[in-house]
Amino acid sequence: MKTYQTGEIRNIAIIGSSGSGKTTLAEAMLFEGGVIKRRGSVEAKNAVCDYSPVEQEYGYSVFATPFCVEWNNKKLNIIDCPGADDFVGGAVTALNVTEAAVILVNGQAGLDGGTMNAFRNTETYHKPAVFGINQLDRDKVDFESVIEQLREACGNKVVRVQYPIATGEGFNQVIDVLLMKRYTWKPEGGVPTIDDVPEDQMERALELRSELVEAAAECDDAMLEKFFEEGDLSEDEIRTGIRHGLLNRTMFPVFCVCAHKDMGVRRMMEFLGNVAPSPLEVKPLVNTEGVEVPYDAKAAAPSIFFYKTTVEPHIGEVNYFKVISGTLHEGDDLVNADRGSKERIAQIFSAAGSSRIQVSELVAGDLGVTVKLKDVKTGNTLNGKGADNKFNFIQYPDPKYRRSVKPVNESDMEKMMAILNRLRLEDPTYIIEQSRELKQTILQGQGEFHLRTLKWTVEHMDKLAIEFEEPKIPYRETITKAARSDYRHKKQSGGSGQFGEVHLIVEPYTEGMPLPETFKFNGQEFKMNVKGMDEFPLEWGGKLVFINSIVGGAIDARFIPAIQKGIMQRMEQGPLTGSYARDIRVIVYDGKMHPVDSNEISFMLAGRNAFSQAFKEAGPKVLEPIYDVEVLVPGDRMGDVMSDLQGRRAIIMGMESERGMQKLVAKVPLKEMSDYSTSLSSISGGRASFTMKFASYELVPTDVQNQLLKDYEAQQQDKD
Repeated sequence: MKTYQTGEIRNIAIIGSSGSGKTTLAEAMLFEGGVIKRRGSVEAKNAVCDYSPVEQEYGYSVFATPFCVEWNNKKLNIIDCPGADDFVGGAVTALNVTEAAVILVNGQAGLDGGTMNAFRNTETYHKPAVFGINQLDRDKVDFESVIEQLREACGNKVVRVQYPIATGEGFNQVIDVLLMKRYTWKPEGGVPTIDDVPEDQMERALELRSELVEAAAECDDAMLEKFFEEGDLSEDEIRTGIRHGLLNRTMFPVFCVCAHKDMGVRRMMEFLGNVAPSPLEVKPLVNTEGVEVPYDAKAAAPSIFFYKTTVEPHIGEVNYFKVISGTLHEGDDLVNADRGSKERIAQIFSAAGSSRIQVSELVAGDLGVTVKLKDVKTGNTLNGKGADNKFNFIQYPDPKYRRSVKPVNESDMEKMMAILNRLRLEDPTYIIEQSRELKQTILQGQGEFHLRTLKWTVEHMDKLAIEFEEPKIPYRETITKAARSDYRHKKQSGGSGQFGEVHLIVEPYTEGMPLPETFKFNGQEFKMNVKGMDEFPLEWGGKLVFINSIVGGAIDARFIPAIQKGIMQRMEQGPLTGSYARDIRVIVYDGKMHPVDSNEISFMLAGRNAFSQAFKEAGPKVLEPIYDVEVLVPGDRMGDVMSDLQGRRAIIMGMESERGMQKLVAKVPLKEMSDYSTSLSSISGGRASFTMKFASYELVPTDVQNQLLKDYEAQQQDKD
């Protein structure tokens, strides 16, 4: 493969809903580009891009797979992305390292949640987008209805470059209104016959060409002026207008394809090579210092960013990268900006799905692969001598599904963690946490399928049996009113004894509250004389504020830290349910000590027990984590989704229409979201999607709190 210059490179992500045919399209592109001699298929388990064992087992894409095709003196670097929302991390990664996207639409299913998510992702990352309407040979395909759905969702920026003469079993012809030609395929697809638009299609073709010309003219001021003067544009001028429209997201061209019959694929590739932007035409990336780094192949030293890692048998880690600046050569010595280690790039490849094509160099803007690096992880930047860049531009979505995971054999815990960390290297949307609070290993991901594929991989590829359990909820405990307590710790068992007595008051803490002056309990008034105050921000959220109001030396200052330590110990295991406590102010105002028997341990225990007693008298409450949830759902399923959410103790915050779908916003307790991804898919027939993000801790309802207290008490009795 020759060295392609930056202006000759097109980086494109293929995205869309599950079942839209993305991997089949990728296979056709590889075949047309001569990379493979025979097209495989997902069903036959021999597709180039779905080559991992777990993908072949389940029959759908799990990973985003890069490949390249040489076409008309252009290099098309294409990333075939998973369609299922559970594997959205692959699409997010691809959109961050490409300059354009093909959104593939199932012509039979039309607009669905997956297609909308794909479009919203291109909007988030401001990427040019081309729609490909696929599977036009299926029954009951209504091309014009799909166009109307897309326009309702994305606006009149959706413009037909092609339309089919017929759909269904007889599909084999399209009219291209940019070229004003008819494309006709034999049953085996491939190279079409190209001729003039037939008379019976001319009126329709001219009408749509007029729409295309007008849309292209509106994307460029110079083109618009000429259009007003002459009423038409040349083919090249239309392309120029479309290119401007793509870059500014003021036009979304539509093409017709039937990927599994290899119809329309060559023309789409031709269009992408001619009109999709090169890295030179987009806004440069910004490094972590806020400095723009142009895609300049002539820069003195290369900077490359690693966006993906896989682990392959007999090879080890395979690292995928984008050349951000300069030109990378085989044998270059680079420095890892994130880890400080030195690396030699012994071999460079262009990706071809399950295989690789060796090259001698890659220029700025190109995508490549290398192997056998010593210390490179996804997200790292390597620099040549003289370059000092570091990039961190890929932000992954928040997790939506969580499970506790453990090995069937407890002695395999260390082995399991090593495997999980390796799998997270391949898919950064997995989040693994060994929770000291919950005493569980919590695995978080994008959905049930997401975690199920991980489990399959661990059990079948790594031969380690693991099991999932319902994860515990990280509740919090707090108080709602002030309370007073005193506790004397006294122990005598020969020799020196233990003695410490602590009197304290607890009250709810809020930011900015004034210093305490007086309290009244059971008709008795307690005046505070503040000697000192310490604030302890808690790693689990909230604060503990400790006020020393000791007068007359009742407790020596050297014992105050021990009292604080005892209170903090109880904050880490709240008196109600053993959960972390938060947002409490403690005022120690009196106590007693013994000249011989008082020591740190005595006051630590006295402080701990006094705090526990006061806590239970201070209107204690359990708090639960509440999440902001956004659900994107077709209008005909809105009622069912809302009813389901209300059954999950959700508070509906609002509803609005969004591009042909309904967006429902709610606040929902984490406890109720355990199986939500599975339930939503069932309710909506797989057409809805959702996001969730931590919002706050709120009081649980009384009946829920009573059940939690009962469960905790039963657990404690079992331990005894």
